[in-house]
Amino acid sequence: MGSKKRLRAEQASEERKNKYFAVLKNCPTSPRKMRLVADQIRGVDVNKALDILKFSPKEASNRLEKLLKSAIANWGIKNEGERMENANLFVKEVFVDSARVLKRLRPAPQGRAHRIRKRSNHVTLILGSVADKVSKEIQETKDIQTKE
Repeated sequence: MGSKKRLRAEQASEERKNKYFAVLKNCPTSPRKMRLVADQIRGVDVNKALDILKFSPKEASNRLEKLLKSAIANWGIKNEGERMENANLFVKEVFVDSARVLKRLRPAPQGRAHRIRKRSNHVTLILGSVADKVSKEIQETKDIQTKE
């Protein structure tokens, strides 16, 4: 491995230590249907997002609720001794990507066949802390002041 590639890999692993996320792969729901639910919780406080998902009638909300709980648990592992209420966690990013598509055939009139595409998706949910957001903004303002 070259030195640039190794440095980039080390930098990426350091960034990953400060991120709190969970990933759901090959979820057998259409990405379009999952995005409808994901858009509801993007940028929302964690407790409010859990309430939204719990009382949503969509099937995708059950899977996203479980994923959000997993991300909260991952945050708890990286921040032992801290309370979730004090951290002011919110859903920083949620993105839904298309995954594999299972192709099936459905009989059609006059000896033809129509293709049925059973879509699935990958969901990535990243949590953020209000304290991290404020400290990042303070750091950016300091950087701007030093440049001037």
